[in-house]
Amino acid sequence: MPVKVLIVEDNPVARSFLGRVVRESFSDQLMITEAGDLESARRHISDSQTWAPARVNAQGMTSMTAPSGSDQQHLFKLMMVDLELPDGNGMELLAELSQYPATKIVTTLYSDDEHLFPALQCGADGYLLKEDRFEVLVEELQKIVRGQPPLSPAIARRLLTHFRHGSASASPTALNAPSAFLSSRPTSLERPAPTDHARLTPRESEVLTYLSKGFTIKEIANLMGIKWFTVNDHIKSIYKKLNVSSRAEAAVLASKQGLV
Repeated sequence: MPVKVLIVEDNPVARSFLGRVVRESFSDQLMITEAGDLESARRHISDSQTWAPARVNAQGMTSMTAPSGSDQQHLFKLMMVDLELPDGNGMELLAELSQYPATKIVTTLYSDDEHLFPALQCGADGYLLKEDRFEVLVEELQKIVRGQPPLSPAIARRLLTHFRHGSASASPTALNAPSAFLSSRPTSLERPAPTDHARLTPRESEVLTYLSKGFTIKEIANLMGIKWFTVNDHIKSIYKKLNVSSRAEAAVLASKQGLV
């Protein structure tokens, strides 16, 4: 089955360019869907048949809930989201899809803190600048296969500079950005033991075993005979269940607690 990709971009030239970047980045069979605004993007997501409609949680935030099991094969696995759209801001879509099991990458012209940190806080798994060269964008997007966040060089430098200066003067928004990208100090490996319901499935244990041995996502996919996007989904679930943000933390914790 083809890997489903959604490109949310109002500029048709940019949409075509990003489509070429995606096709060049991955060897998998792809099915790319394009949306020029938020309304179209939401409709395409809803039309995936198995994705539950949006709900409002206790805090008043709109979100969507994901299906389980084999139904997830019909969902988008990669989303490229522009921030400035005719009918709103791409961050709205990122916030709505916080529980959606896709890799969500911001593609924008904005490299300032006012856009970068809120986008990461809303759930972006990467941040790419459309002004970068084609080859650079392809190289960065391919990092997903290696389990690394796609970040344009200018964005990576901005993050390093920001945290080298210390987080004492950082804005509240910046401080709330995802720790997987922005941790300014080593995270303790002493984590609470997962409860019974949070223990890894046999498939997740197999993925974690390969991760602990240093295999890349693409290598694990080949060894297990599954798509690398599926491996990526397993890794996200592993990190969530073990309350970790890196393969090193996951491997150490799993070994200590006999999860693998």
